[in-house]
Amino acid sequence: MLPLFIPSPSHGAIHLGPVPIRGYALCIVAGIIAAVWLSERRWKARGGLPGQIQDIALWAVPFGLVGSRLYSLATDSDRYFGSGHPWWQPFAIWQGGIGIWGAISMGALGAWIGCRRMGIRMPALADVVAPCLLVAQGIGRWGNWFNQELYGKATTLPWGLRIDQAHWPTTVGGEQVSVPADVQHDVGTAHAYATFHPTFLYECLWDLGGAALVFWLDRRLKLGHGRTFALYAMVYTVGRAWIEYLRVDSIEHTLWGLRLNDWTCLVVFVGAAAYFIVASIKRPGREQDVYAEGRRPADAPAPTV
Repeated sequence: MLPLFIPSPSHGAIHLGPVPIRGYALCIVAGIIAAVWLSERRWKARGGLPGQIQDIALWAVPFGLVGSRLYSLATDSDRYFGSGHPWWQPFAIWQGGIGIWGAISMGALGAWIGCRRMGIRMPALADVVAPCLLVAQGIGRWGNWFNQELYGKATTLPWGLRIDQAHWPTTVGGEQVSVPADVQHDVGTAHAYATFHPTFLYECLWDLGGAALVFWLDRRLKLGHGRTFALYAMVYTVGRAWIEYLRVDSIEHTLWGLRLNDWTCLVVFVGAAAYFIVASIKRPGREQDVYAEGRRPADAPAPTV
């Protein structure tokens, strides 16, 4: 009897003639589309003009993609540089390798430029898009499934993720590792595989559940002045921290054995929590207008939430 497991795709792309359509890219694009669509609905409910979220996305998305790649290059350099890697490896984004912290920071810079051009209050925009980002991140995580990457530790649990032998980990934190024999399988004519924690699925479920929570709290408490975005950051970092503990990719360990991304989660969580508390004391409630003073378009709708 064959063991239970979650299968992985044998190929990360399909070909339309000579053109490869990569599952990793489709997941990222699907997440962006979902986030923009949801943000447009929330923006109109807050009194913003239709189409402005799409206009801001034209700034935020390219900045975010560049930032996400730069973060990955900086924190996982062995994956791109050194012997055995072609010169173009840093540009091979279809093979995976984007960092959410770089995407958020550089994406925020792009969004700020768009807001400045349109007279939009940046904290109001951040509150609108915050839970939508969790939806995008949850969808985008399926790209790791297509690439058989960023999975967790080996497991014999029935929801273990099948990873083909070519994608097994060889080093973690600079140390050689071996795959335990009790998770290795061979199905005769097919090549060997092993089962690992499906961290992409864990994070997807956490992100979607966190999005539902942030949507609900924002609606119930009428959060404003950037507090919804701070709440998003707190929710996401709590989930990301324990998921990082499970992962066995090549990000190097740092102080006291914690991974770089765990330290980033800790710093972001503390900063977001501090901002949420201070903003709640100094500026409770929600902005009356999402536009800067004197910049509200005459045809902008009245807020409904």
